[in-house]
Amino acid sequence: MTLLHALLLGVIQGLTEFIPVSSTAHLLIGQKLLGIPADGAMFSFLVIVQLGTLVSLFAFYWKDLAPIARVTLDLRGLKDLGGLAPEAKLGWYIIIATIPALLAGYLLKDAVEAMFQQPMLQASIRLFSAAILLTLAELLTKKNRDLESMTWLDALVIGLFQIIAVFPGASRSGTTISGGMFRGLDRPSAARFAFLMSVPVMLAAGGYELLDVIQMPNLGEFLPLLAVGFVTAAIVGWFAIKWLIDYLSKRSLYVFAVYCAIVGTIVFLMR
Repeated sequence: MTLLHALLLGVIQGLTEFIPVSSTAHLLIGQKLLGIPADGAMFSFLVIVQLGTLVSLFAFYWKDLAPIARVTLDLRGLKDLGGLAPEAKLGWYIIIATIPALLAGYLLKDAVEAMFQQPMLQASIRLFSAAILLTLAELLTKKNRDLESMTWLDALVIGLFQIIAVFPGASRSGTTISGGMFRGLDRPSAARFAFLMSVPVMLAAGGYELLDVIQMPNLGEFLPLLAVGFVTAAIVGWFAIKWLIDYLSKRSLYVFAVYCAIVGTIVFLMR
């Protein structure tokens, strides 16, 4: 991998992490087209570069995340669950929604990493899964609730949907947005919760993978590549979030479903 490769993959990650078309699938396609071998170092790069888009998420939602973290960590409020502030409720819903994905990621890590040895097949699976979920979410849901109406059951169901993004694989934002819509949330509310709940999962995945990266024998050579991909993903990701939130306030997810189906078919035939 070269610095140019890292830059291009960072752009791909930033553009597709939050737009529901599977950033992992697009990174795997980019990896294949650029001729980068599917090895442990590449898997580590794919995970670590996601932390760049986590920075963009922090930057975009800082005014939401700071009060959510502050009031959620004040455990005194748990004495009166019904009287929790809206930010505290949202914080605990994020925790509830995170647990299934963390368990799945830990238990299925070896199986998921093995699937990355066939990047084009894995990319097509993720794209087809995203296309199906997005289509069903638009066809079968009412989309008439806002975030203030959420319950713990909504959070748990959305968290279970996120497992699909881990194994067999789909768009993380696509599965969680779809999960919210299946619980009746409108598109902007489903997207906002999906983005906020991705923070602990991305932190956990990136932190876990950092342990492997630190032990790499050629870490000095690998660090500049990680830095370029990380910074690029962070900058591009901020603009992608802003664009998608504006888009979902006026339009449906069908265009992303069609895109995933077309690209997934092409990738499947090319594998």
